Amino acid sequence: MKKRIIFGSVYLAIFIPSLLLGGIYFTLFVYLISLLGLNELLRVREKKTKIKPFIKFISYVLLTFLIFGNLDFTIDYRIFASIILGLVLPVIFYKNDEYSINDSFFMIGVLSFLGVVFNLLLSVRAYSLNIMIYLILIAMITDTYAYLTGMLLGKNKLIPLISPKKTIEGLIGGTIVGVSVGVAYYMTIINGSIPLFDIIVLTLFLSIIGQIGDLIMSSFKRYYGVKDFSNLLPGHGGVLDRFDSILFILLAYTLIMNFI
Repeated sequence: MKKRIIFGSVYLAIFIPSLLLGGIYFTLFVYLISLLGLNELLRVREKKTKIKPFIKFISYVLLTFLIFGNLDFTIDYRIFASIILGLVLPVIFYKNDEYSINDSFFMIGVLSFLGVVFNLLLSVRAYSLNIMIYLILIAMITDTYAYLTGMLLGKNKLIPLISPKKTIEGLIGGTIVGVSVGVAYYMTIINGSIPLFDIIVLTLFLSIIGQIGDLIMSSFKRYYGVKDFSNLLPGHGGVLDRFDSILFILLAYTLIMNFI
């Protein structure tokens, strides 16, 4: 617990100033964590299949293109064409046990996911600091109170095959507090004229998606037989262990952004 608090404080001491300052500071922070996130996924993948150094190099280059793409919620298909070609064409130069079509599709999926979600992180921050804080609050408060509620009151397992420690009580407690804080922030700081019922429903949607995202990433880790994506932050795991909820909340936000 002591390590968790110490390293959590260090992480927040870096993240919060870069978020508030925005611009190049936040861009560099997001770019760094996206590279660390890719490194974590590649290391986990290598529990089952070794990845060629050249493929890793191409992956980091292509991720850079995605991260620094348009920051206006649009997609440049030339970037995705580069990703597909850059990761499929090398298949013909390797044996199947070295780099197969399945490996290439895995890499395409990983890069597309990381590139889109971290680009969204930059896009939302460029669009509105307050909206960014709103989404982060939902993720952080939901996660924190799901953990606390589950630890204090949890008796009924949520999906034990994926995440043995998560409970139904934790889900309910985290959702209630996360939605309450998110709605309060939105109504007082962003827009108090939106119908209360609407913002409650939309915030509830984001909170639930964030928790589903956490479970999806837990399923990924369980498939590869690892507890955390890395030990970068002792007591917290890796970058993706800290950012899993907010990344899925960002994806969900793009579906409802025209309503809030």
